[in-house]
Amino acid sequence: MANTLLMPKATAVWLVDNTALSFEQIAQFCGLHPLEVKAIADGESAQGIKGMDPIITGQLTRDEIARGEKDPNHRLKLSEPKVRVPESKRKGPRYTPLSKRQDRPNAILWLVRNHPELKDAQIARLVGTTKSTIEQIRERRHWNSANLQPMDPVTLGLTSQIDLDMEVNRASRGREQAQPVAGDTLLPAALTERLTPAPEKPKDEDQELDPNAVFAKLSALKSKDKKDDEEEE
Repeated sequence: MANTLLMPKATAVWLVDNTALSFEQIAQFCGLHPLEVKAIADGESAQGIKGMDPIITGQLTRDEIARGEKDPNHRLKLSEPKVRVPESKRKGPRYTPLSKRQDRPNAILWLVRNHPELKDAQIARLVGTTKSTIEQIRERRHWNSANLQPMDPVTLGLTSQIDLDMEVNRASRGREQAQPVAGDTLLPAALTERLTPAPEKPKDEDQELDPNAVFAKLSALKSKDKKDDEEEE
């Protein structure tokens, strides 16, 4: 891993405030432009950045700073780190042990049958295979298709359940939701409101009675009774 300066601007702020190094020296050490260092010194740049002491972080020594202050042409050099951080390996196809490679076709068949939403690239990542092999197994053109048995890749130890669930969720995210079958769900509220008849308004039992109407009705009933009596005689 290449030895690089941590937090260049914060280091430049500290060097401007605590040393007599030239703008060019600080710019060269921190990977900045001399005008940017001058702007830091003038308070026009990096106002919210707290200076970081490169001596405490072990990236610069006091002797190196003193040497640079005496000689304006001296170029500051980073101190050798005490701990070497290994470079991260480039992520490639999943490595499958030799003892388990014979189980990969069975795992591919299981994934193809149980998770058709998975893309070939996802299956290749899960079990460490190639797209051509997946295509051959899917189309039953694999040389050993007659003897293949679908087997869970998690059980076989070819992948983890977390990785499998993550790939399945990623593949299902872009798929359309299945439409409900007619009769399985309730009708929309807007439709049911149009189909349901409006309830009859209850009669107001407390409504005040009109006395004139009552007396008129009673008079009509009496007249009718009197007429019926006369007809019976």
